[in-house]
Amino acid sequence: MARMSNDAPLPTPSSPRHAWVFGGSGQIGERVLDRLLARGVEVTAWSRQPQAPRPGLTWRAGGLSEAGTLPAGVEAVFSCGPLDHFARWFAGQSGAPARVVAFGSTSVEVKADSADAGERDVARRLAEAEATLFAAAAARGTAATVLRPTLVYGAGRDATLSVIAAMARRHGRFVLPRSAAGLRQPVHVDDLADAALAAWTSPATYQHAYAVGGGEVLSYDQMVARVLQALAPPATLHRVPTPLFTGMLRIAHAAGRLRGLNAEALRRMRADLVFDLAPARRDFGYAPRGFAPGAAEVGA
Repeated sequence: MARMSNDAPLPTPSSPRHAWVFGGSGQIGERVLDRLLARGVEVTAWSRQPQAPRPGLTWRAGGLSEAGTLPAGVEAVFSCGPLDHFARWFAGQSGAPARVVAFGSTSVEVKADSADAGERDVARRLAEAEATLFAAAAARGTAATVLRPTLVYGAGRDATLSVIAAMARRHGRFVLPRSAAGLRQPVHVDDLADAALAAWTSPATYQHAYAVGGGEVLSYDQMVARVLQALAPPATLHRVPTPLFTGMLRIAHAAGRLRGLNAEALRRMRADLVFDLAPARRDFGYAPRGFAPGAAEVGA
């Protein structure tokens, strides 16, 4: 049997009879719920908003602060919400499930050296959360895995591509600087849910973190162009000189618009944000799709 660093025996991978899901009403969590229920797993999920009941699924009101103590009969926990909050909650538990699969973010690497203090803080909190989770899991004999998605799409609820689609649909066009050629790996929510279920039963993933990106690498402007082509009618992408785009952005900022699109965001458009998926492919058969979004997948 595989062992953790503290020599506590790891659980044998199997389908749990009862799992808890945090963030179950989110864009990734809802897909994880679907897969667990399809396997006949009894699920308790947490949401701050009322949710429709489903066979095999019990919704609880609230979040981690309302969750209290994990019952002894819960064999697996999936965290599809903020990793830092979940790691603190898990570290404060007296007992532990056999298995934890939690979503983090590749921002732990991407934003670590950002010029923006807020982004550096995000990276720091993600890194500390991973360390806290793995330490608490090792101390209790829980097998933990962290999945770090890249740019997520597919549910029409993400904060990047769906926002771009909404702006392009409203104006019939979208503008980018010509320098927006950094490489990207957009990943579909269904591939992330499949990754969570595959990792959960793979002993090779115990006490490891994995980048989980999409199956295709393309430039930022190519990615945006495909989003615009998914709209009905398609929107036009205008690539303009970077100094002109910067000047347009200053005007928008002065008018109180596009404040989130700052200098650091522009720098990242030029940067290659590509991650090695080989460990995920090797350890749990990760096989994400290429990037061909439909209108509904980007909120259109």
